[in-house]
Amino acid sequence: MMLGDKTAVAFVATAFPDESLVFYRDRLGLELVEDSPFALVFACPNVMLRVQKVTEAALVTHTVFGWDVPDIRASLGALRQQGIEPVRFPGLQQDDGGVWTSPSGAKVAWFRNPDGNCLSLTQFAVA
Repeated sequence: MMLGDKTAVAFVATAFPDESLVFYRDRLGLELVEDSPFALVFACPNVMLRVQKVTEAALVTHTVFGWDVPDIRASLGALRQQGIEPVRFPGLQQDDGGVWTSPSGAKVAWFRNPDGNCLSLTQFAVA
């Protein structure tokens, strides 16, 4: 069975479903498809994002979900207008706007969801 042509489903957990609903729908602008006792479901191009409602969401140290954006500075500006600031990591060379340039040339910035986990924006380098 091949999955390459199937829609991906991504999972993120939340212990704060009310705050997560506002965050993902109102602040990030994702389309809410379903709000059930088990999950908030959002439509993204080619991906279904299921924000699972849990009693306790584990805080992880890595990025849990991200977006490929054409203009990272414009995307960060839109997030800032929603009161969302980029995360800064000690020892990582991020510019004044919170953007890190990877060895491949991709530009990456991170921000946190209501549970404190990292989400990212990436503007991939054009070859």
